[in-house]
Amino acid sequence: MKYGFIGLGSLGTPIAINLLESGHQLYVHNRTITKAKPLEAKGATVCDTVAALAKECDIVFTMVADDAALKDITTGPQGLLQHLKPGSLHISMSTILAQTAGELAALHQEKGQHYLSSPVFGRPEAAAARKLNFVVSGPKELREKATPFLQQAGGAGVWDFGDDILAANTIKLCGNFLIATALEAIGESAMLAKQSGVDAHKMWDFFSQTIFNAPIYQNYSKIILNQQFEPAAFTAKLGLKDLNLVLAQGEAAKQPMPMAELLQGHLSSLVNSGKESIDWSAVSLGAKA
Repeated sequence: MKYGFIGLGSLGTPIAINLLESGHQLYVHNRTITKAKPLEAKGATVCDTVAALAKECDIVFTMVADDAALKDITTGPQGLLQHLKPGSLHISMSTILAQTAGELAALHQEKGQHYLSSPVFGRPEAAAARKLNFVVSGPKELREKATPFLQQAGGAGVWDFGDDILAANTIKLCGNFLIATALEAIGESAMLAKQSGVDAHKMWDFFSQTIFNAPIYQNYSKIILNQQFEPAAFTAKLGLKDLNLVLAQGEAAKQPMPMAELLQGHLSSLVNSGKESIDWSAVSLGAKA
């Protein structure tokens, strides 16, 4: 089978490299075509258009910034729907609204194609180390078919959430919401310690080895305490996009999300002050004295 990968950003690139290094014949496309050069140097075939890639591939992975970008590469005149062969599989790794996943799955089905939700948890360094976690939902035969490919893409874990195509993207939004709350809490606790005359670095060294002994707290506490927000692995602009999605999902589910509204406000302040490209872990700066 031939594989395609669309979306060579900071996370998409190492995932695509993992697939290539697993021995697959890989076709790649990116809106900014120069970002495909590292893959081309490793043996991937670069396609100038989505259509050119789709015509060659049996399985296409997409990792793009938002719902609009995913809809464009899927439903546009040069998109996947018009150019994938019947029976082909589109595996979406993007963070999108669950409703969008449902709409795209239905459109693919009309064309005799297949769609699987498979958003990913992990930063670029986790992708390079093959320590990502994918959550998948959709028809059982597609989940089973995709699991080894996702493992080859860098998935240390592939977590199965059943037949409902909406489930995996709902879980992704919940997970990103929880990460954002952790970032806010790390930052606010560090500021409280400093304002109270306590060594925040020493405090977080204690926390990250004991009651908050988890990668989210260990990795992000170092970034936040050292104010190392550049270069960004995940930008404030993308973080704001995700919080907007969380609130949209909450509205659709009729579930109030007061913490998400707070985080949305802090990320909006960063973006509106010209800091959209710094790491989203700077979210807690909105509470700085």
